[in-house]
Amino acid sequence: MNQLVIAVTVNGEARRWTVAPGDLLLDVLRREGYWGVKKGCETGECGACAVLLDGAPINSCLMFAAQAEGRNISTIEGVAERDRLDPVQEAFLDHGAVQCGYCTPAMVLVTEALLARSPHPSEAEVREALGGVFCRCTGYKKPVEAVLAAAAARAAPSKPRAAKGAPAKRAAGRKGARR
Repeated sequence: MNQLVIAVTVNGEARRWTVAPGDLLLDVLRREGYWGVKKGCETGECGACAVLLDGAPINSCLMFAAQAEGRNISTIEGVAERDRLDPVQEAFLDHGAVQCGYCTPAMVLVTEALLARSPHPSEAEVREALGGVFCRCTGYKKPVEAVLAAAAARAAPSKPRAAKGAPAKRAAGRKGARR
């Protein structure tokens, strides 16, 4: 079988991967240890596999890894800075928007993209952005509240807390933690 070597940047770090032409980005990311990228429906409907590609959310189950050549990929593992949670992650924890945690990485990434393009989104904009990530647990009320709180926190930064403990690690999507 033909193999390709692709160069990508993942969470700010240059990577070179050997992939088959038909390998999906989702599968390669998980193979490379980015377990925060969840395998859900594998048809692009649930959004659990969302990553940011050059800052825009995409469903990694619908993209061939080879198509990511030369691109910037952001996963949940790159959101926290060192041992500090991002305000979006803090807001998700503080507002009870983390239930089972399966959709949380994708919701956090979609939120990061939303706030990058619209720092003060309306509730309707938040609901539209989160609508691409299926969640069976929350009913979206708490995630919407968390996103609005994160937007407010970014406007008036506060002291971030350490990314310690089981809930923070789950929300931060630490590399190597399987779910």
